[in-house]
Amino acid sequence: MSLATAFIPAVRPRLRAAPQVVFGLLCLALVLIALGSAGSGALAIPRTQILSVLFSVPADGEALMWRNVLTEVRLPRIVLGIVAGGGLAVAGAAMQALFRNPLAEPGLMGISLGGAMGAVAAIVLGASSLAGIAPAAFAGSLAATAAVYQLGSRRPGMANLLLAGVAVNAICASVVGFFTFQANDIQLRNLTFWNMGSLAGANWALLAWLAPLVGVLSLLLLRDWRAMNALLLGEREAQHLGFDLKRLRRRLIVLTAMLVGPLVAVTGTIGFVGLVVPHLIRLPLGADHRWLLPNCLVGGAIALTLADWLARLAVIPAELPIGIVTSLVGGPFLLWMLTRKAA
Repeated sequence: MSLATAFIPAVRPRLRAAPQVVFGLLCLALVLIALGSAGSGALAIPRTQILSVLFSVPADGEALMWRNVLTEVRLPRIVLGIVAGGGLAVAGAAMQALFRNPLAEPGLMGISLGGAMGAVAAIVLGASSLAGIAPAAFAGSLAATAAVYQLGSRRPGMANLLLAGVAVNAICASVVGFFTFQANDIQLRNLTFWNMGSLAGANWALLAWLAPLVGVLSLLLLRDWRAMNALLLGEREAQHLGFDLKRLRRRLIVLTAMLVGPLVAVTGTIGFVGLVVPHLIRLPLGADHRWLLPNCLVGGAIALTLADWLARLAVIPAELPIGIVTSLVGGPFLLWMLTRKAA
């Protein structure tokens, strides 16, 4: 056994359930939720007909309409929910390991508010489509994350990164407020809906580059499970185990920014997925990131797909912004966690 993996027994006793069983159950739940979401909405599609409609030539006009709704509207949204939810949850687990703080999430590094700043600026300056808003949001995410890292890494320790994140987030929020003040009524509606998050912009052309990108970056984070386990023991212990903390910190921050930035650019600001899902997965599995990260990937996909399903059903034929649903669930969950630990 190498020195880098010698600490694994320290976290293994916390496992409460077989991780392979939990992973299998989560995958089954994801399939069932995806099927339920595909059949529900303003146009109800019998769940027993979904597979036959997709994989056969429609025999009548109703079946053809079902097929068009599935392939052009609902399936892209479901796939985007799976991709975005899994990416956000894995990034949240990585940030919580990096900062050794259960309240850490990607937004702590300025990724979310930086993206909001770029998107709001683009909307107010005239962009009206995802093709114009998404690049600006991605650029804002990367700029904010780079500023946090440059300011926070001037002194050793995580406290400076946290303070730099707070400061940059405050600046981004001020810029968002300034552009919001300058916006007209139509722009206000667009930027308000974007800030609350939505999967309505999903399409296959978008997913063709977003899904592989998120998949590769998530796998790169999964490869760092040993380093994340070492960080649970403390920075000094991780250094004694042979990890270069400066390089590790930079790698985790860059991977998280590259993972979450495009998601924020496409879906808008969706809170609590990266914060709540890792906590839920730890309940049956414990803190070993070898099992925590892949289960977070599936758990985040479940959370966002289910939230989008509820958002579409709540006010048919309209839809709620998905951020409202995740906040309504995530806020009470955090309160429950606080009262549970206090007890």
